[in-house]
Amino acid sequence: MNTSDGNKSNSARVEVSLPAVSVIVPNWNGRHLLPTCLDALSAQTWQDFEIIVVDNGSTDDSVKWLREHWSSVRVIANSENLGFAAAVNQGIQTSAATFVATLNNDTQVEPGWLAALAGAIESEARVGLCASKMLFAHRPGTINSAGVRIDRACMAWDRLGGEPDVNQGTELVEVFGACAGAALYRRAMLEEIGGFDQDFFMYLEDVDVAWRARLAGWRCLYVPTARVLHRHSASSVEGSPFKNLYSGRSKVWLVIKNYPFPAGLLYLPLVVCYDLGTLSYRQILKGDWSALRGRWEGLAHWRVAWRKRHWLPGRKALSRWPTAMSPVTSLWSIHAHMRRFMQRVVESQA
Repeated sequence: MNTSDGNKSNSARVEVSLPAVSVIVPNWNGRHLLPTCLDALSAQTWQDFEIIVVDNGSTDDSVKWLREHWSSVRVIANSENLGFAAAVNQGIQTSAATFVATLNNDTQVEPGWLAALAGAIESEARVGLCASKMLFAHRPGTINSAGVRIDRACMAWDRLGGEPDVNQGTELVEVFGACAGAALYRRAMLEEIGGFDQDFFMYLEDVDVAWRARLAGWRCLYVPTARVLHRHSASSVEGSPFKNLYSGRSKVWLVIKNYPFPAGLLYLPLVVCYDLGTLSYRQILKGDWSALRGRWEGLAHWRVAWRKRHWLPGRKALSRWPTAMSPVTSLWSIHAHMRRFMQRVVESQA
């Protein structure tokens, strides 16, 4: 019997084309948000990407709806809420794309969003992450985030948050980091620094990634043409005890884990002073002690973060860290920024 045709068929190679980008969308009870988010993604002008939705134990039929209406979307269904960072890592582990985009389920990206980010991250080999221009959905003329800033007092905030989107230009700008609500990461960079830290659960995990990336010598670019509408904290309400608790814990771990010595000791009194100053703002105006409880929890479990300092690079790399950080400003300026930003957030949730 002649089997040559069969052997030839069995030995034939099938070329599989992998997408350049995996867009990972963590979801928790966001069934009402997903149609807008996914419709906008499907309308991208640049289509070399896949969508992975990681569901964190939703009880609103999110998974069922996705499987019935979005067969092209890969769905990872967790039985419980593992947090934003863990969800992103799950998406990364199941993909093989060169780049990874993280996207909140409460966003609506413009058609050229991904093309703009991809062009920026490919512009230079040491660009490890890119930040989008995030605009408040209820007020598209106001900036929600234009990258992440952090100063030597370890105050981290959304760059240009609450500012009008006028005369901002279209040039790429180097910034400290990117808000993971709409960002693009180079897989090689994430693998080098160890990915997202799942102990952070959610909040400041993107600042942690940015800080580790900067210390390892990677750059972050803000891409103003990568525009995204954002329903700020649609899943977890801004200023809620839940958010204050986890943010407070993450703030402590962020400092313990990433602040290089001996600068960490030198600036520690400033870090504590500024942190207490912002705590009093929350407590006096809202009568909420959850932020303080979060910091206490972070201190009580300080070893969780301390054990991870082993990843810190050598002295030559550490010498780069001050240039990436913003100058320390007065507490009055920080409070003014917070009031302005929170006013926009409250309006978005009205």
